[in-house]
Amino acid sequence: MQFEILAPAGSMESLIAGVRCGAHAVYLGGQTFNARRGAGNFSPQELQAAVQYCHTRGVKVYMTLNTLVSDSELPGAVAAAGNALDAGVDAFIVQDLGLAAALAAVYPGVHLHASTQCSVTTPAGFQALEKMGFRRAVIPREMTAAEIEEIRRSTQMELELFVHGALCMCVSGQCYLSSVLGARSGNRGLCAQPCRLPFSADASGSCDLSLKDLSLVRHLKKIGDLGVLSLKIEGRMKRPEYVAAAVTAVKHAIAGVLDPADEAQLQSVFSRSGFTDGYFTDQRGSAMFGVRSKADVTAAKDVLRDLAHTYEKEQPLLGLNLQATCRAGEPVTLRATLEDGRTVTADGDVPQPARNAALTAESLAQRLGKWGGTPYYVKKIDIEIEDLKKWEKKQLKLFYYENQRDSMGRNYPSYFDRNNCNNYNSLRAKLHDEFKRSQE
Repeated sequence: MQFEILAPAGSMESLIAGVRCGAHAVYLGGQTFNARRGAGNFSPQELQAAVQYCHTRGVKVYMTLNTLVSDSELPGAVAAAGNALDAGVDAFIVQDLGLAAALAAVYPGVHLHASTQCSVTTPAGFQALEKMGFRRAVIPREMTAAEIEEIRRSTQMELELFVHGALCMCVSGQCYLSSVLGARSGNRGLCAQPCRLPFSADASGSCDLSLKDLSLVRHLKKIGDLGVLSLKIEGRMKRPEYVAAAVTAVKHAIAGVLDPADEAQLQSVFSRSGFTDGYFTDQRGSAMFGVRSKADVTAAKDVLRDLAHTYEKEQPLLGLNLQATCRAGEPVTLRATLEDGRTVTADGDVPQPARNAALTAESLAQRLGKWGGTPYYVKKIDIEIEDLKKWEKKQLKLFYYENQRDSMGRNYPSYFDRNNCNNYNSLRAKLHDEFKRSQE
């Protein structure tokens, strides 16, 4: 099965780390209506830049609107979704079913993913989500493999599963501890994580509500057999180095090359006395519990620098098929086609007869193969030239493109920019006006 690696992006640097290490999609939050209000999150301008960065590299962007929304907030939440659609966001992760219904009404065809915060754990519940128009559901972390298998048989929706990251003591979406103790509701994006504090029945001061982090990287074959599409990594509040380590470990596990060094690095960058798979394997007990110890913190310092190097340079993520054509009396052309079928063509000068060194197929192929510092790499080059001996090398200006700068300041060809391919401007404006009139 072809998995999607879904990486957390609490900041632009974390987003870049996830993309460059091999994520197929990222999830992020705006400045409102998301369950990680303490993360860096993205302003409208930053969101647009993030989507452009991702889409240029063939990576999808899912936006979290995964808090409960009051009636008075509903128009603002719908408007925020419209602005995100204008920026090109691919889907929304939603908890509030009222908000989901509003989005489906105002933006027909919008892609909705049911958040794990929806607290849906039964086949009937997943079927209800599907009838509401959700295209994907995030499986609660408390479910066993057998329960997930039952869910898979009950729905045609895509399924998304957390395979690494923090676990809550309570059922997802049902915890009120932070709200009651500190007026910081987890369902409003303000969880203070009081479950990590000392709570014990015997007054020993132990942290009896603190679970270890989840890690299922050793169970991906089973997860694939269960029909799960998306492998989600928790961690929008964590460092970019954590994102890099987690994405790399999942990528290696998918490829069957995960080794102890990957897991050691993953545990060093962040863990709470190790990891657990107790829910998934239905082996629940005291071994699932752990705290963030001084040794855990010290271990992280030793790997952060090495992990930062894994995403400091642009990675060639998208394969190109190139076709170069040179005919007498016609401008030379270069056509580039991505794996998803997107094609662009660049024209050069009309070639002139060679006076000295004649162009060879080998020298042209060598030139066309240089895409360093860009998101692209060449898979195949087809060269069609009427008479190789006729034309001068300097006349084939096949790869002098307009350039733009990515967020890290590096130049790259802009022809595959998908920032405007999902332009909902006119449709969004019309439907949003209709929605506002319906509320009057």
